[in-house]
Amino acid sequence: MATTVKICGLTRLDDALATARAGADFAGLVFHPGSPRQVSVDKARAISEMLRGRVRVVALFVDSADEAIAGAVAAARPDFLQLHGNETARRVAEIRARFNLPVIKAIGVADGADFDALPAYEDAADMLLFDAKASSGAAGGRGTAFDWKLLRGRTIRKPWLLAGGLKVQNVARAIAASEAPGVDVSSGVEASPGVKDAEAIRVFVQAARAAAFAGEPA
Repeated sequence: MATTVKICGLTRLDDALATARAGADFAGLVFHPGSPRQVSVDKARAISEMLRGRVRVVALFVDSADEAIAGAVAAARPDFLQLHGNETARRVAEIRARFNLPVIKAIGVADGADFDALPAYEDAADMLLFDAKASSGAAGGRGTAFDWKLLRGRTIRKPWLLAGGLKVQNVARAIAASEAPGVDVSSGVEASPGVKDAEAIRVFVQAARAAAFAGEPA
């Protein structure tokens, strides 16, 4: 099965077009204040309209209030919500029910103990994302990896993505080490924070898909 690929932190229409042309599965829009990848509701609307029907749009929030989520949802009409903060499993379920949209819950990983809460999140979310554990207030896109082997052989009941420090040079190794069915990249395909490189996006998607194919049994 081909690796699922998500390109996160889109801020420009050109980057959205490059993401679609590369054949990515998901495109992420960040609504976290202070992030260099934060988009306005107007820009989010324009990017989403360009991608609709071509790439599934993900709206990313970090410990956001319902009112902030509602405004972004009205503008972007995303296919998924991504919760990348300290949201509890109960909060994930509340947001999913209120907005009637599937939810991706990001889980920060530093060591094996960070998987203790996994069963609760598996019950509450539609998809999971494993990223390097963030310092307070951070929200991904930092180019930091964790020990991918912590995921290898682990039974996870929901579809999931690997994130954190991924780039074309290491994505195949990351997939092999973690057995990830999908990957998420942001800073690893950028020319500068918030500005994507179209060629880097294309090559990353190609490398991720090739790694999955190479790992399939003959």
